[in-house]
Amino acid sequence: MTTREKTILAVMAVAAAAVLLAAPFIGMEKITPAALAADKGMTAEIFWRIRVPRVIIGFIAGASLALSGMAFQAVFRNPLATPFTLGVSSGAAFGAALYMKAGIVFGLAWLPGQSVSAFAWAAVSIALVYGLTRVRRGFSTATMLIAGVAISFFFSSLILFMQYMSDFTQSFRIVRWLMGGVETLGYSSIWTLIPFMVFGAGIIFVSLRELDLLSLGDDIAAGRGVEVKRTRRRIFIAASLLVGGVVSVCGPIAFVGMMAPHICRLLVGEGHTRLAPASFLFGGTFLVLCDTLARTVIAPAEIPVGVITALLGGPFFLWLLLGGASEKSFLFGRGAV
Repeated sequence: MTTREKTILAVMAVAAAAVLLAAPFIGMEKITPAALAADKGMTAEIFWRIRVPRVIIGFIAGASLALSGMAFQAVFRNPLATPFTLGVSSGAAFGAALYMKAGIVFGLAWLPGQSVSAFAWAAVSIALVYGLTRVRRGFSTATMLIAGVAISFFFSSLILFMQYMSDFTQSFRIVRWLMGGVETLGYSSIWTLIPFMVFGAGIIFVSLRELDLLSLGDDIAAGRGVEVKRTRRRIFIAASLLVGGVVSVCGPIAFVGMMAPHICRLLVGEGHTRLAPASFLFGGTFLVLCDTLARTVIAPAEIPVGVITALLGGPFFLWLLLGGASEKSFLFGRGAV
């Protein structure tokens, strides 16, 4: 790792810390440190019970989506692979929509019923994609991508059908949840996300060498001692758990998993030992900033953060397509790691 790359990572870490410290003070009404110290009533309640948990969830969700997007792009050697390519997001969205439609209120331990249902169906989508891939007696990237796209469309169709069969209130709740958001009250949602992030991110971080080799091609990876099928399966499951955990709590938040790894490649290069921490820091910081914008730009109303990321993601994709990145980078046709 060069001095320049170390400096960039250090700047990202400092920027992430600064954003995490500053964002809770910004909102419909700004809260100053002096006001927070002087007021132990409503101001403190808003700060500690609403804004701080929201910022933490935003960072965890953004970091998880960025890291999973980086992993998917490396495993599939496809710069357009995102955390939503393989149907995990659609499965989780269907689970949440089914919970809203059923009108049954339940919970599991500290998890609300909506999160339980969303993650359960995310797990079902992972199992379906994996099962369909195994039917072909292999674990090829092409087969998995086709299976993922098929499962994604299937669950999306079920969501549309459910919306059509719902009353106005249920339909509105489903549509609003599908826009994505990090709104919360208290810290229970954080404890829901942390196990998924620790487990999924841990597997990805200990697999960075394998990701470097997989991104160069299966033959090269196998020649360097990587068990390609087993490694790809392990990373696929880890990244899917990251996405499933985020979507079960926050809903689908698009484009973070595509934008963050691309931007970080321009800053620190292709090697995953530096790209992974950069994506983690940048993704978390980016989503916190997007959410800060979402809750202030038309205050006192709020915009779902998924709308903000989608508005930014469309132009970013066109920039990539029309020449913002070289064809070599865009098509993953590189040789140096």
